[in-house]
Amino acid sequence: MTTTGTAEVAVRHILSDKVTGGFLTPKTRTITWTSAHYTVKRPPSGKHTVELTCTECSASLLTEVRDQSTTRTLAALMRVIGIVCAVVFLAALAYAIHEGGKTLPEGQSLPVLFPVSVVAVVVTFVAGPVFYLHGRNYNGVSMLDAPKPRRRHRIVPVKAARTRVRTRR
Repeated sequence: MTTTGTAEVAVRHILSDKVTGGFLTPKTRTITWTSAHYTVKRPPSGKHTVELTCTECSASLLTEVRDQSTTRTLAALMRVIGIVCAVVFLAALAYAIHEGGKTLPEGQSLPVLFPVSVVAVVVTFVAGPVFYLHGRNYNGVSMLDAPKPRRRHRIVPVKAARTRVRTRR
């Protein structure tokens, strides 16, 4: 359970990262890790550096924690950018289909905006979901660059347990 001035994070120690498969078989990536949960106190304003220790290898990891209002603002901004990308994707796709489906007289070319709309479709198709999902999972805690032996770690938000109440009739 996260209170207003704290954030729950998990320090993941990656035990193995294997890629199997080859030329004729599909590639499969298997990552095995152990994790330790921490509750990190948020600063009243700005950023604060906190040291977390991996329980598996005793490595100290520096993390940066943002205040609650900045975290909420950045998360909301990322979700809004994701939604705007979805709107731009739909508008650019409709324009590209409309202009690309026309039969043009000999010697006439498509409008200049046609290639721009195709590029916008490709970019927003990828960027929209990435921004939206990153905004939903953003908790304001990020790991600072670790030295090479300590790079087998990751800091991830701990999802709150969702409780559902079902009634049968």
